[in-house]
Amino acid sequence: MISTARLLIRRFQEQDAPALHAYLSDPTIYRFEPGEPITLEEAREMAFDRSLGSDFWAVALKDTDQLVGHLYFAQTMPKDLLTWELGYIFNPAFQGQGFATEASTALIRFGFEHWDIHRVVAHCNPENIASWRVMEKIGMQREGHFRQNIFFQRDADGNPIWLDTYEYAILKED
Repeated sequence: MISTARLLIRRFQEQDAPALHAYLSDPTIYRFEPGEPITLEEAREMAFDRSLGSDFWAVALKDTDQLVGHLYFAQTMPKDLLTWELGYIFNPAFQGQGFATEASTALIRFGFEHWDIHRVVAHCNPENIASWRVMEKIGMQREGHFRQNIFFQRDADGNPIWLDTYEYAILKED
């Protein structure tokens, strides 16, 4: 568990399912993310699966342990490059309060101090201004703008709806 001034960054627990459902059932979450709104049963399965893994971290309010969002933090391949990828999704009711910045900063710092990490990368849609502002606030540098390199949805004819991506990174020495 990682503690900050306002947050706990911890492993998921099965009882996080209702709070996870509260934001992952919201269609607005998927404007810049793959997937589609989930059911409460899917949230229960997801919370259980995440409680067993190490790639997803629950972000909860320190005072109440209420889940407000989550972080993704996993090593990329090939492993000998010592690179990890950061991602985050927060409940819209808790956005705009600096929680993503606070949690991401703490997890990256913890990773650099305790794991063999050389570099952390993160990606976002250029239209997702809030996301790339978080990346810049935590000290990441924009390294690239990749044009039409990914898609999450298809049009009515089955054609990919291509999206651009910004790539950010921070090095341990930064």
